Amino acid sequence: MDFEAIKALVRDDLAAVDQEIRDRLRSDVALINELSAYLIGAGGKRLRPLLVLLASHALAYRGGHHVTLAAIVEFIHTATLLHDDVVDDSDLRRGRRTANAVWGNPASVLVGDFLYSRAFEMMVSVQNMRVMEILAQTTNTIARGEILQLINCHDPDTTEDRYLDVIRSKTAKLFEASARLGAVLTGQNREIEDALGRYGMHLGAAFQLIDDVLDYGRHNPELGKNVGDDLAEGKPTLPLIHALKHGTHDQQTLLRAVITEGGGERIDSVVDIIESTGSIAYTARRAEDEATRAADALTAIPASPYRQALADLARFSVHRNH
Repeated sequence: MDFEAIKALVRDDLAAVDQEIRDRLRSDVALINELSAYLIGAGGKRLRPLLVLLASHALAYRGGHHVTLAAIVEFIHTATLLHDDVVDDSDLRRGRRTANAVWGNPASVLVGDFLYSRAFEMMVSVQNMRVMEILAQTTNTIARGEILQLINCHDPDTTEDRYLDVIRSKTAKLFEASARLGAVLTGQNREIEDALGRYGMHLGAAFQLIDDVLDYGRHNPELGKNVGDDLAEGKPTLPLIHALKHGTHDQQTLLRAVITEGGGERIDSVVDIIESTGSIAYTARRAEDEATRAADALTAIPASPYRQALADLARFSVHRNH
């Protein structure tokens, strides 16, 4: 099934999650309301909440905490985006100006902090220590990933292993947590929980690897951000790391310079090198491998339309253009 059909399986739950988000973002502080409304209006795929909902239904959950947890992971994700855009000095996300471009860095950081704290406040209401443990560990791991990425910036000697450590911490960890939560809500044993955790981790890695591929797409108006942003910020993502390893001496010299100095204005030359070294294809193959591993992990749970939707979500993660 395609992405719209996947979402249709839990359409009512997704509507409930959106309402929960709106309710929980209400504040007597006008700036929080204004900035929050802007973020909600920006949309997004709601992938992480979708994982919570699908995993819960795949294990026959009956209750309402899955909606709360889905809203929590979206709050955590949005908080990381707010902080990310400040660190990266980004001005475009999801086709709109970033919050920091509109309201400035201080407001973005503080509203991000508000979302984090609201998420933890909501966690308490679920009254499940394992939920608290997973989400506390997840937020710490995400912060670790952000710091590792900062260290890697402008470093042309970043290895593939170092890079993969970043995306597993910074991106894939929240996917892992989102999938795990469905098992926790339904009181599954650790084997089932770990299987869903592996699914989420591999799915998140596949998703990020394709994001890295899309960052070097020359003509993609659906992307919703500036093409070459990673390059301009001096981030050595996998296409760049692979090209550095397999390019000619002159190509390596150029790539090392653009990573060290930041080189968004040289995007066309860099894309030529990445394409000629097979680095886009290599990264896409790595993403396909991660998606296959994600789907394989699902054999641990019973067959159902929801399990099929999770498997199809893995395929969607690598066959998309934005």
